[in-house]
Amino acid sequence: MNGKNDGGQGARRQRSWTGVAAVLSAAAALAGCGSGSSAATTATATAPGGTAPPVSTRGSGCGMSAPAGSATLHLTFAARSRVVIVHVPAGYTGSVKVALVLNMHGSGSDASEQELFSGMDATSDEVGFIVAYPQGLITASGGFDWNIPGVPLFGGSYPPPGSAGDVAFLTGLVPALAARYCIDTSRVYATGVSGGGRMASQLACDSSNVFAAVAPVAGLRLPSPCPATRPVPVIAFHGTADQIDPYDGHGQAYWTYSVPVAAQRWGAKDGCRPAPQTTSAAGYTLTTYSGCSGGAVVELYSLTGEGHEWPDGPTMPHQITSLLGPQSMAVNANSAMWAFFSAHPLP
Repeated sequence: MNGKNDGGQGARRQRSWTGVAAVLSAAAALAGCGSGSSAATTATATAPGGTAPPVSTRGSGCGMSAPAGSATLHLTFAARSRVVIVHVPAGYTGSVKVALVLNMHGSGSDASEQELFSGMDATSDEVGFIVAYPQGLITASGGFDWNIPGVPLFGGSYPPPGSAGDVAFLTGLVPALAARYCIDTSRVYATGVSGGGRMASQLACDSSNVFAAVAPVAGLRLPSPCPATRPVPVIAFHGTADQIDPYDGHGQAYWTYSVPVAAQRWGAKDGCRPAPQTTSAAGYTLTTYSGCSGGAVVELYSLTGEGHEWPDGPTMPHQITSLLGPQSMAVNANSAMWAFFSAHPLP
């Protein structure tokens, strides 16, 4: 699915799903085929030594045209080739600055699978932001893992020595994309599922001057240490029936404490009131830490009975839900996180 570009035609894709979730140490081969035109895009953006230059040193992509739809970029960071699928929304002109959302795949998955799994292209087209799907480099179960500093991979092993620095890559990806597209760098956000959600949590700590807010799905953690230089708004989503990263904790080596504890720790980190507000509705509970420093908010959507899934995302076939658990339509994660992002640009 690399290099596809819808050319603004809005053609409806028909996809067939095969394989199973690699988070269970099985191959995650979510294959598909698309209708409409297809074209590959290749570009190069170099970040010497793995450390991205400041945003101010990069040019602006405003005034440069780009076709609507998805295209695959091949970028060079620290002498390594990196893959990023970029979806440009319908109606994009290149003359008005738009928000950017980085959407990261789970362990053993890849960028194209995350584009399908999250269904965020439709939200991008509806609202008008650019969504980028970066890809990890550590090979695992037919896909890729992220190098989260000091954190073991799924299964308990650590990233191989010399693995790419993904915090530097993902942070440097922002100015690299801003040099190609008309991006409002005060409205850059990070989300992802599972390992990608844990990576989004890490970016909130390590790159709080770049990412205005984060939205981990099935992956909320408070990394330690967390050198965030400002209170970071956080919205998270997690199924109570998640068997991969259990809601109550006691999972993999990277998953010891519960999701509610992770939200509480972020609330404390952001200087919020210690007692959260809780709202229950059909299929979910919303826990909100408010009164935080700098206007931050921490929200946790607990999806009743949902497994390791993207809330109200594209319908998964049985071979996926039989391993990841049931899906829930109680909350549309994409709509909820976009409303949250919109309310929290960089100060």
